[in-house]
Amino acid sequence: MNCETVNKAPVHMWIADSLSSEARDNIDRLAKTEGVFHIAIMPDVHLANEVCVGSVIATEGIILPGAIGGDIGCGMAAIGFNGDSSVLSDKNAATQVMSQLYARIPAIRHSRRFVPIIPQNCDRPLSFADGTRMLDKDGRLEFATLGSGNHFLEFQAGEDGRLWIMVHTGSRAMGQAIAAHHLKNTIKTSTGFKYLDADSDEGKEFLMDMEWAVAYAKASRRAIIFACVEIMKRLFGLASDATTILDCVHNFLGREDVSGRQVWVHRKGAISVRDGEIGVVPGSMGTPSFHVTGRNCEAALFSSAHGAGRCRSRSEARRSISDRQFLKSMQGIWFDHRRAQQLLDEAPGAYKDIIAVMRAQNDLVRTERKLRPILNFKGAA
Repeated sequence: MNCETVNKAPVHMWIADSLSSEARDNIDRLAKTEGVFHIAIMPDVHLANEVCVGSVIATEGIILPGAIGGDIGCGMAAIGFNGDSSVLSDKNAATQVMSQLYARIPAIRHSRRFVPIIPQNCDRPLSFADGTRMLDKDGRLEFATLGSGNHFLEFQAGEDGRLWIMVHTGSRAMGQAIAAHHLKNTIKTSTGFKYLDADSDEGKEFLMDMEWAVAYAKASRRAIIFACVEIMKRLFGLASDATTILDCVHNFLGREDVSGRQVWVHRKGAISVRDGEIGVVPGSMGTPSFHVTGRNCEAALFSSAHGAGRCRSRSEARRSISDRQFLKSMQGIWFDHRRAQQLLDEAPGAYKDIIAVMRAQNDLVRTERKLRPILNFKGAA
């Protein structure tokens, strides 16, 4: 762990590789921002819009929407089966599962013939009329859809051979709309970051809508998980173990106690891992993932990396990773080979070494379970 102090806010860093100059400048500017109390940088850190992914920021009196990101509530969910991963060892079984996933879990939106039921705690008005109208249309059609980019569904094998599912998705267009609406009400700090006064009406409305988006995203992940459970039950008679379900969020903020002070802790591409708290840390589509528990590290704001983190931009990955390299990195893992060209920007080579990331945060989490990918599904738009 490396600790720096830049003006007021201490910056604690757990780094798996060197920081780019742009990322370092972004972090330095954050540390000089009025209202920022403490910063923790995770080993999956990489440059992103407004604030780096892999940043955890504690503030007093202010909310930084950019320190959460547009996909509010995005996170990971997982569940284990009462059965062995060998059920997906042959091509025919994998093809059947892939076909069912395409039928049940679209990337963008469901057909109007099938509109999922949104849970009651998500079926309430937002603070702005356009958001409520959007919920009645897009919010219903996009509920329990996967999304694109780095969102995925993966069947995995634990080291004991047990079959698991992992899902990565968020609040879809709803979270983006909420973020865009509230950004219009922000003020700029002296360092150029957009903020809301936490005690203002605008700040309270943002918090209310953010909590809605977190609940919507979590419910959406659960719906996807249980659609997969139904598929496996119908195809192979394989039941899930409801006691194993996990869910953790990596784009959110909350009121937390840090060093005896009540502060706003923003996590953008980072998960909460207080003492014993369970988290899910995925690798890339060709590398292991991990279930972890927290070690209660206050300097890290009780947080850990949310995944491997990108080491190449999407455009760089498409330029520098060949089809052959991608296919080689995916040997032994079922995926839709017809989409290989489209998936180059999600190739394992576009991401940091997940083992190095886990090693860099050894004092933040302990590994409870290591899982290898068997079948990776990314929705087609």
